[in-house]
Amino acid sequence: MEFNGITLVTGAAGFMGSHLVEFLVGKGVRVRASARPRNDTSFFDRLGVEYVPADLTKPDTLPRLFEGVVDRVFHLGAICNFSTPYESLCPTNVEGVKSITELALKKGVKRYVHVGSTSVYGYYRGTPFKEDSPRDPRDCYGRSKRDGEDVVWGRIKEGLPAIITRPCTVYGPRCNDGAGKAFSRPSSISAIPGSGKQLLSNVRAEDVAAAVYHLSFIESAVGQAFNLAEDTNPTLEEALTLASESFGTKPPKMHLPLWLVKTVARVDGAISARKGCIPDLELDAVKYLYDDYVVDNSKLKSTGYRMIYPDFRESIKQMGEWYQAQVRLGKTV
Repeated sequence: MEFNGITLVTGAAGFMGSHLVEFLVGKGVRVRASARPRNDTSFFDRLGVEYVPADLTKPDTLPRLFEGVVDRVFHLGAICNFSTPYESLCPTNVEGVKSITELALKKGVKRYVHVGSTSVYGYYRGTPFKEDSPRDPRDCYGRSKRDGEDVVWGRIKEGLPAIITRPCTVYGPRCNDGAGKAFSRPSSISAIPGSGKQLLSNVRAEDVAAAVYHLSFIESAVGQAFNLAEDTNPTLEEALTLASESFGTKPPKMHLPLWLVKTVARVDGAISARKGCIPDLELDAVKYLYDDYVVDNSKLKSTGYRMIYPDFRESIKQMGEWYQAQVRLGKTV
């Protein structure tokens, strides 16, 4: 498969979207970046990328994204947190998918790559999540991502050449939201939730970008789903300790029982709701800490993809070195 036209990236101003845009530019791809209207477009200007504002909740703003020869779409536009109620997630995470896939189908794009989430699987059931594992989301965010996926599965039956990807916890440079931020920058986390022995699955943003790009060329990937995860599964305590050491902060030593962590999350959530913001500690995210969370990446690797950062430990050390270098140069991180 060759793509000689425009590659559209939705959600391009977000954490994962910005990494994908950078990656595509590095590959010489002609990118059209889109996100909600914004005043600061310096990131895209610096990369020499066309930026077209649009809002997934306003269908009349979307047709202009497909002007010209658009032959590939990477859809990352979504609300990604565990605090927003379903009725507020649905216009973007479900109805927005309906709008963008309808246009992609009418345009006759060669490939549509949907970036979803492993949250569609729900809580851990004792064995690593595989792509054919039951989808049983237990929170509003997970349900919205499942329902958005279902839209894509329906479009595939209509002829859309789509691929569904499911990243697990994403971390990396510029991560300021979600669970991945604990491993992406200096953190004030002073205690370890629960035993700390819970196994984790993570993935670097750079690998998300490279993996979805890789999959877009594979004809046999159309109509399938792929987990995106690293090869290693550190414990929660190991991950928090390594991140603290790498970013130069004091490693957490004390353990807090999860019932107390949930209580703190409820209070933090109530305070944040009054302020109109997303809490750093989200209650529904804490519920995932009662067990392991292991994601199987063998299907992705069977396509020939090789992780840029396969080992969480080496990845975090590299991030720490990068961060310290930025600090020495006086750059804002």
